[in-house]
Amino acid sequence: MSARIAFVLLLVPAACGAGGLWLTATAQEEPPAAPDERAARGPPSDDPIEGTELTPEVVAAAERGLAWLAAAQKADGSYGRTGGYSSHAGFTALAGLAFLSNGSVPGRGKYCKNVERCLNYLLAHTGRSGLIVVGGVETGPMYGHGFATLFLAEVYGQSPRDDVREKLTRAVNLIVATQNDQGGWRYQPIKMDADLSVTICQIMALRAARNNGIKVPKSTIDKAIDYVKKSQNADGGFSYVLGFGQDSAFPRSAAGVCSLFNCGIYAGPEIDRGLKYIMKFKPGRKQAAQEFVGHYFYGNYYAAQATFIAGGDYWRQWWPAISGELLAKQTRDGSWAGEAGAEYATAMACIILQIPNRYLPILQR
Repeated sequence: MSARIAFVLLLVPAACGAGGLWLTATAQEEPPAAPDERAARGPPSDDPIEGTELTPEVVAAAERGLAWLAAAQKADGSYGRTGGYSSHAGFTALAGLAFLSNGSVPGRGKYCKNVERCLNYLLAHTGRSGLIVVGGVETGPMYGHGFATLFLAEVYGQSPRDDVREKLTRAVNLIVATQNDQGGWRYQPIKMDADLSVTICQIMALRAARNNGIKVPKSTIDKAIDYVKKSQNADGGFSYVLGFGQDSAFPRSAAGVCSLFNCGIYAGPEIDRGLKYIMKFKPGRKQAAQEFVGHYFYGNYYAAQATFIAGGDYWRQWWPAISGELLAKQTRDGSWAGEAGAEYATAMACIILQIPNRYLPILQR
């Protein structure tokens, strides 16, 4: 598999939403979770480790990663120097989300200038159709578009600006217009086929935009919910595309659970089965090391978000495992190495390590 294709399968970077139910989604009449499942999750406001996650070591690792990212930013505000990718909308958005996760926004915070440069770059590359792409040559542009739209929505939620709202609305309308009949999205902004990895990018972007006052049709979310639920296999994991009898895999299964959370589905059999499947791949487990091959940052990015939103024992077990592993993987210069290059890996790692900051609106319970 080429690095470029690996990135397409990998990229499905920036966060699962809590922050209020979808007001436009259909109310779900799901059976209640079994008592032991409810006990494991606990109410989102009753996090058993809240306030203890950000150890000095975690804070220092995130700061070293952010400092490396800040120094790696190009003069035009973009990211994408290593791993064969040059000035990529998705990379730029992920780096911007990493800075936002530290509490920096345009005009405020240690990395405010870096956020502003990311923002200006993405606004400059938002086309008349609403597609956010660099030069029209990105592989699988809907990946980058989803991350970029998510970033614009998170910026707009914390620093409202008319120019951001106008282009964010355009980007959201493109996502709505390109949803296929199954309810998902694919690499190109056209209504043909769909896969779960691209679909989660669009769902997260729509959720963040809706949280911040941008109109998202109820029917779009209803169709997305149906698509994600149909993608789940009997073992609780998720398949890549519908109708091909594909086995489950950890990275896209973590994305599947995040998709449901972002659509406002917080309980029910799909959630319970999906979380149980994810927990088989907790960092440090021998089985996880043997079965989880590739897409490391992609999978753990979504798994960290899923377990954070689930709370209870899920988060209590996952957080020390993934934070400890990321600290061990950090290089001496503060970056992380990944399949799609250091900018991608470092941005993803910084987002994961800063989830307990609860600064991103989409990650606030």
